[in-house]
Amino acid sequence: MLNQFFQDPIQLATAQAAVAIALALGMMFIAAWAGIHLEKEILIALLRGLVQVVAVGAVLLFIFQGPELLGFVILAGMMALAAKTAEKRAEGLPDAFRVALFGIALGGGSVILLMTWAGVIDPKLTSLIPIGSMIIANSMNAASLALDRFQGEIRSHVGHIETALALGADPKTAVQPYARAAVRASLIPRIDSLRTLGIVWIPGVMTGMLLAGNQPVHAALYQFVIMAMILAVSGLASLISALLMAGAIFTPAEQLKINIRV
Repeated sequence: MLNQFFQDPIQLATAQAAVAIALALGMMFIAAWAGIHLEKEILIALLRGLVQVVAVGAVLLFIFQGPELLGFVILAGMMALAAKTAEKRAEGLPDAFRVALFGIALGGGSVILLMTWAGVIDPKLTSLIPIGSMIIANSMNAASLALDRFQGEIRSHVGHIETALALGADPKTAVQPYARAAVRASLIPRIDSLRTLGIVWIPGVMTGMLLAGNQPVHAALYQFVIMAMILAVSGLASLISALLMAGAIFTPAEQLKINIRV
């Protein structure tokens, strides 16, 4: 209906955003009527989200005119910010930023470089930055989940770990079961998403390609490629993060560091 009143793409998008905001505000009022008061949080989130995404769109307008090398520089900056975000989930663990950065950079970076070299990801900035950011975001989520779960496992099994160390086990062996549990937990959401792909949900990439006029089978296959890359990068990021943290939580004397005790 809106496209009957707005012919200009920017005006149409603005009107669509207004309708979406109205829908969200309607939900907010219903929640308030039910006694769930999140008015301040919702209003701030809507305002920040709108301002931030428009600002990003304006910045990308200029970035897309730059050289292809600029895309990798931007993705590197995204990795650093992603590691900083993951660090907050691992509060209390030593060297959390360094561990998360290595997990995200090695996991996400290797997948981006390999897929770009193979021609799966177009090196043009209009493709590299959106897809690369998607890969980095998922590597961040996987690393965050792995570190958070690993911290919980360690806190719950301090006695078991120290007993294993006292019996002569090396630190790697003592925490190996908990590192594995952390990696497994971080991969469950990605595996479930891939298993239900096309049945329970049709992700955004496929939807966007369909709206752009691409053939459904082409859109479906490329969406599967994206999901497979996300699974791969999630596994690499969580595995690297968990293994690095398994070494970081011990002192040179092979003792658990105090700041992770219960």
